[in-house]
Amino acid sequence: MKSLARLGAFAIALAFTSLSQAADKITLLTENYPPFNMSIDDKNFARESGIDGVSTDIVREMMKRGNIKYSMTLRSPWNRIYEMTQKKDNYGLFSTTYTEERKPLFKWVGPLVGNDWVVFKKPGSAIKITSLDDLKKYKVGGYKGDATAEFLKSKGIDVIETALDKHNAEKLAVGRIDLWASSRFAAPYVAEAAGVEIPSAIYTFNSVDFYLALNLNTSDSIVSHLQSALDSMKKDGTFDSMVKNYL
Repeated sequence: MKSLARLGAFAIALAFTSLSQAADKITLLTENYPPFNMSIDDKNFARESGIDGVSTDIVREMMKRGNIKYSMTLRSPWNRIYEMTQKKDNYGLFSTTYTEERKPLFKWVGPLVGNDWVVFKKPGSAIKITSLDDLKKYKVGGYKGDATAEFLKSKGIDVIETALDKHNAEKLAVGRIDLWASSRFAAPYVAEAAGVEIPSAIYTFNSVDFYLALNLNTSDSIVSHLQSALDSMKKDGTFDSMVKNYL
C-alpha cells in the first residue's frame, strides 16, 4: 500500500512539474518587418527556423541564455498578434515599439534595437517635408496598428492604413498615396520584396526603441532572466555582432 501511495504521490508531483514547465513556456509571435524580423521565404507565415532578422537572432539568444522554453511563429496582421499577446498568458511579441501609451499593456524586455520613423516619397517626386504639419497636405500611407501610424494620427494627421506594409510600397509606386510613413531600415526591404523601386527618405520624425513585449501575467522571474540575458549579450559583444549582421 505504501509503495502505491508513493507511486501516486510521484505521479502527482510529475504531473505538477509538467504543468509548471508548460506554463513557463513562452509563445513568441512576430511579423514580417525586415530587417528586424522576417520569414526567410518572404511569406506572411513561418515557424521556428523559417524566421530570421536582427531582433529574431537577439531574442533567440536571450531565450537560450535564460534557459527558457519557447516557440516562435511569424504571422499577420500585426493588429491580431498584438491583441493576442495582450490576452494570452505567457505570450510575447517582437519587435514592439516601446511607448508611454503602451507601457502599462505589457511587461517589457529591451531595448532590442533602435529604429527611426521616416517619411518616404516616390523617387523623382518634388515633395518636400520640413515639419509634421506639412504632412497634412498629402495622402500619407501607414501600416495599420503600427506605432508609426498611431503617432501620426495622434498629431492630427490623416493616415491611409493598410493591413500589410508592402501595400504601402505598392501604392506609393503607382501614386495612390503621396508619402509613406515607415521605418528607415524596414522600408527598403519591404519595397524590394514588393518588387517596386526603393523610395526616397525625406524626413525623420522620431527615433524609438524596439522591445520584446510580454503578456502582463508572465512571471517576473522570466522577465528578469530575459533582461539579464540581454544585458549580458551587450556586455560580451554578442549583441553588437548580431546588429552588424543586418544594419
